[in-house]
Amino acid sequence: MRHQRREFDRWADVRAALADQALVPEPPTGDVGPAGASVAWLRSAAVRVCPGRAHALTPFARLHHQAAPLLLPNAWDYASAAALAAGGFPAIGTTSLGVAAALGLPDGAAATADATVALARRLGHGSFLFTVDAEGGFSDDVAEVVALAEQLYAAGAAGINLEDGRADGTLAPVALHAAKIAAVKSAVPALFVNARTDTHWLGREQDTTSTRLAVYERAGADGVFVPGLSDPDEITALTSFLVVPLNILYAPSGPPLAELAAMGVRRVSLGSLLYRGALASAVSTATAVRDGRPTDLTAPSYAEVQRLGDPGE
Repeated sequence: MRHQRREFDRWADVRAALADQALVPEPPTGDVGPAGASVAWLRSAAVRVCPGRAHALTPFARLHHQAAPLLLPNAWDYASAAALAAGGFPAIGTTSLGVAAALGLPDGAAATADATVALARRLGHGSFLFTVDAEGGFSDDVAEVVALAEQLYAAGAAGINLEDGRADGTLAPVALHAAKIAAVKSAVPALFVNARTDTHWLGREQDTTSTRLAVYERAGADGVFVPGLSDPDEITALTSFLVVPLNILYAPSGPPLAELAAMGVRRVSLGSLLYRGALASAVSTATAVRDGRPTDLTAPSYAEVQRLGDPGE
């Protein structure tokens, strides 16, 4: 599912995104809205956001506007993505942890940019929709993040995740992350940008979650993502003012899918859960064989796995 790449003046787009205060505002303070942002400001953001997005939803974007939330399983290689697609999932995400760990590299440390692009190019040979977890764009240089987004879109990606968490456990400045979002949307309008804030994932500045999401939405994000958030009241509060779809990370100890749907969540990601489960299953099966216990594993046959191979090869 490869796309045509749009040519553009990258530096002009980046300069415009950084200079446009309507796209990268300083959140107001001292008013009555969430995290200090006024209700009027949030509603003005919504007015600016809605019209430009409603007229031409991509097939991937439309999956966020159905009766049930999009359940997005996350793959770490072509075989896992193809198997999930064969299982009936309409779109597949990638897991940055799975991609990094499979290479013996740390997640969240901007160490897997090349591997992420390579995986996207391989996934692009398939017939399924996919979106790419790209950490924070692997750079704080906005032009480099735009170049990455162009490569992913050209490879066939329908979406990208961009997070504001950093490897040192801090959060990127709101304006910087908003500039990345705005520049990517300017360069690759059809790429679904899921703007992630790690306020709950990292346990930092949680009272700024609403303001961060509102700024990212205003900058052009097609969806927003708050991993680590599981409190029903907080989730409902976010869906009550957001214009774009809210993405929540599924947690076995958190609300089930049906309850998240009732709260207004439009996308539920599995993150690294499947990768971690696969590791656990591999060790469990090996130790069961070693110890003479039943494996209790229903695995695809060799031939079935062969049929999952990259059709581009």
